[in-house]
Amino acid sequence: MTRVYVPATLELLQQFLDSGEFDPMSRTAFAVTGPLRESYASGDDEELEAVAMGEAARASLRLLAGRVGEGADVRFRRAVVAADVDEVTPRPDLDDAVVRLKAPLTMAQVASVHVDLEDAEGAVERAVSVVDEADLGDPEAEFVLGDAEDHPLAWYATQELPFLLELM
Repeated sequence: MTRVYVPATLELLQQFLDSGEFDPMSRTAFAVTGPLRESYASGDDEELEAVAMGEAARASLRLLAGRVGEGADVRFRRAVVAADVDEVTPRPDLDDAVVRLKAPLTMAQVASVHVDLEDAEGAVERAVSVVDEADLGDPEAEFVLGDAEDHPLAWYATQELPFLLELM
């Protein structure tokens, strides 16, 4: 089994809950891969899992930016689904932690869901507007992104997901 971290939005979580299946964009997820391990001189599995989750949280910002670009009503909260899957394909051509899922996720595979708390919304909204610039190396944009990334994602058990989304 491989633990993967899949970027999401609140809207995607609701769709997952309604359908029982989550087929993320391009089936992209993040995990502790061989190349990720090699890129860190030190760090245990827990620290490397935090890196993979952080990459998924940053990808969630990109999903939110896409919704803003579509003119959709957006809740500025990053979301990440942690799941255990049998098989993934590493994508080192994209980044050290990127993997491709073989199939959509089912609720039975989900270990937990991680979502920003309300106090992160302002920082996340600002980060959504500069995520592309930060990826291109703009130091000011990276600073804004860091403000959002300073907010830890809250942990929720799978059975809490319906209540979490209902309260949003």
